[in-house]
Amino acid sequence: MISQSQKKGLYLVSTPIGNLGDLTIRALEILKNSELILCEDTRVSIKLLNHFNIKTQLIAFHKFNERKKTKDIINHLMNGKIISLISDAGTPAISDPGKLLVQECISNDIPITPIPGTSSVITSLSISGFSDKFIFFGFLEEKKNKLIKDLEFLSKMDCSIVLFIPPKKLIKNLELVINYFKKREIVLCREMTKIHEEFIRCKVEDLKKIKIYDKGELTIVISEIKEGTNSFGFLTESDKKIIKTMLKNKSIKDIIKKFSNKKIPKKIIYDSCLKLKNEK
Repeated sequence: MISQSQKKGLYLVSTPIGNLGDLTIRALEILKNSELILCEDTRVSIKLLNHFNIKTQLIAFHKFNERKKTKDIINHLMNGKIISLISDAGTPAISDPGKLLVQECISNDIPITPIPGTSSVITSLSISGFSDKFIFFGFLEEKKNKLIKDLEFLSKMDCSIVLFIPPKKLIKNLELVINYFKKREIVLCREMTKIHEEFIRCKVEDLKKIKIYDKGELTIVISEIKEGTNSFGFLTESDKKIIKTMLKNKSIKDIIKKFSNKKIPKKIIYDSCLKLKNEK
């Protein structure tokens, strides 16, 4: 039965990231009073609903059908239905489907109500011990050239960095991560709030020594730039393009001088100049 005080519209309901006990009382009430619940995977969400004896109808709403279903959902909302959107875990529309639906609701003046709850981003950051000034970047790009651009951009951020990454992808790109974030610290967060919850802390360059369990997903937190260290102890792809252009009319000595403000070892610049020169 719908509460008289519950307004019509779309509710973005945060769900537990592991421990079902983390569902808030308000979220439970909203889900029970909703006429439809949109979810990523009905097989996952039905476990949550069954646990709390919620009988509301579930509708699959994921990245493969989001665009197709949004129009029908908007029609339901404009006809006065109360609809909730949930993800498999955490806050919907954050690195999960829902952004398009939210945008359409805004365009059609449909009320949107956030129902906050557990967040893997904030949970991981809170136990990191790193700066509370942070950037959340979500999932990294799949293609290597785009991934390198992401890492290059993030390496310049002097704040904590929170990422979602499948363990296999981290293992595959370990050298890149170490190269771009050497001298920083890192926390790998796995199975948060569950029985086998694990937090692995180390320096980024020591990741090679860690056995990374290759199942599920990781939330990782990389520290701010530590005092007395320099995160730019290497040449970025942008640097190499500049060097390649400079080699046409500048000496290697001039190029080394140009990049001295980045505190990059002269040998690294010199070797790169020779390598790029030979590629011409």
